[in-house]
Amino acid sequence: MGKLMETQLGKIEITEEVIATIAGAAAIECYGLVGMASRKISDGVSGLLKRENLSKGVTVTFQEDMVIIDLYIIVGYGIKISEVASNVMERVRYTVETMTGLKVSEVNVNVQGVRLLE
Repeated sequence: MGKLMETQLGKIEITEEVIATIAGAAAIECYGLVGMASRKISDGVSGLLKRENLSKGVTVTFQEDMVIIDLYIIVGYGIKISEVASNVMERVRYTVETMTGLKVSEVNVNVQGVRLLE
């Protein structure tokens, strides 16, 4: 479905796909992130998602007036995972809230793998 907001000018509907794309684009800009991974563990971690498919590594859920975002990422080898995850959380929350006006209650980062930086 999506999130429907009403203003004096009319209605605005923001779908999960739009929020997922915004979140994926914001995450991929973070240092130490090699790429997004598929959210299904059965797909394996070997395949990084291309830029066109960033939203496939993101799950968006609405809970009342809040948004919950789950990210599935692959980090670079030798980089502190907790720092990368923290940076991704902050950047995604800020970007989604700024661009959509929706309140983000949670950004959950799932590290699906580690890759050598090339």
